[in-house]
Amino acid sequence: MYCFSLSNTNLEKIKKMNYIPVGLGKNKFDNNWLTDNSDINISFKNSWYGENTFYYWLWKNNLDKNFNTDWIGFCHYRRFWVYKDKDIETEDFHNSYIKDVPREWKNYDVVLRDEVYVNGTKFSKVLKHGKRQLLKNPFVFFSKKKMTVKLHYDMYHGYGEMDKAIEMLDVENRESFRKWVNTAQSFNANNVFICRSKKLYEDYCKTLFSWLERCEEIFGFDPNRSYSMIRVYAFLAERFLSYWFKKNSNYILCPMKFHDITNDNINF
Repeated sequence: MYCFSLSNTNLEKIKKMNYIPVGLGKNKFDNNWLTDNSDINISFKNSWYGENTFYYWLWKNNLDKNFNTDWIGFCHYRRFWVYKDKDIETEDFHNSYIKDVPREWKNYDVVLRDEVYVNGTKFSKVLKHGKRQLLKNPFVFFSKKKMTVKLHYDMYHGYGEMDKAIEMLDVENRESFRKWVNTAQSFNANNVFICRSKKLYEDYCKTLFSWLERCEEIFGFDPNRSYSMIRVYAFLAERFLSYWFKKNSNYILCPMKFHDITNDNINF
């Protein structure tokens, strides 16, 4: 399990979990970390791409070595996979995070995090983030069945930007992804997954990064965009990950728990 972090201070906690520490971004990390800025890399894009800069690094430099194991997975220093039989609201974190491969994963190729439903968006957030959609079609927000991944993206990450990005997709995926974002009411958030197929990982990366590179012609790398928009490629990838693995793999869902180990004073 690779655990992403933006700070060197989380090293010992990640190692005690028996996870592999991965340093992302511009902060300095000591030699105990894997980082996304060696060999063939796009580390300079991290502010826009997020954790995808490490997926790219792994794909280009170290994939054969890492797929010697049955499964490889990814998590964040504040978002962790937990066992299904644990109550993530009440169970102590140190007893619930994934330490080994659950038996129920045996017949699957990919693990995605549990669904995040967009039709639970509060009306106060619609007023704050979705004024253009509200003026265009006010009735959509009074019918939860009509809130889709596409509308949700337009609200939070730039009105019309998903449509522009879809036009840059390859022919094989363009219309099916368009249909998915316009009908799906949930996605698997946080740009994380667990996988035991080298081919699936390679095929996903080939498709994803070819698409995102073409999207750069539209969105560029403007540092003055707001946070909800500057990470445009990470947010696009987050939706595409949900669509692509559901279309191309035999997958199972697993819950994730928010727990920031930076503020965790308990010894593992």
